[in-house]
Amino acid sequence: MSINFSDLSRNMVIELDGQPWQVMDYERHKMQQRAPVTRIKMKNLLSGAVVERTFQRYDTDFTVAEIDNRETQYLYTDGTYFYFLDQETFDQYELTKEQLGDTLNYLKENMIAEMVFYKGSPINMNLPTHVELAVTDTPPAFRGDTAQGGNKPATLETGLRINVPMFITPGTIVKVDTRTGQYTERVS
Repeated sequence: MSINFSDLSRNMVIELDGQPWQVMDYERHKMQQRAPVTRIKMKNLLSGAVVERTFQRYDTDFTVAEIDNRETQYLYTDGTYFYFLDQETFDQYELTKEQLGDTLNYLKENMIAEMVFYKGSPINMNLPTHVELAVTDTPPAFRGDTAQGGNKPATLETGLRINVPMFITPGTIVKVDTRTGQYTERVS
């Protein structure tokens, strides 16, 4: 399906040069007696590269990519591949470390997440906005450490290191924002 600039929106996936690109931001400048300039900041869903491209034409058309999102459950890893189970068809898919990238910091066994398919092949994961992870290691807080709360480093069950409030102890489950990688709240 072909669309023009006015149909673009953030997070839409378009196809350029035979690859899927997710639109992160876009703008169009119209200058007097010149063709409009369309600038798009986008992320390649295959490589993870973020680029900004400029199009200088009157009729800039884009093709919507054939992207399908399916709910999957993370099963396990054998060190090379990470295995997922489709919740509807019960098909099993695998992704590599390179395909998952920073998603690995938030992935734990039996977690439900959306797998992104491009032309029928799995290419990436869409995580929920927040995940709950257990704190495995953090230094103890001593009375009088700070006057107004403060933070300390903590290691979570996936190996991710974040800053948490002083009252968090090992074994505590915390909610982490997957977009920013920051502590949100204590769950238990």
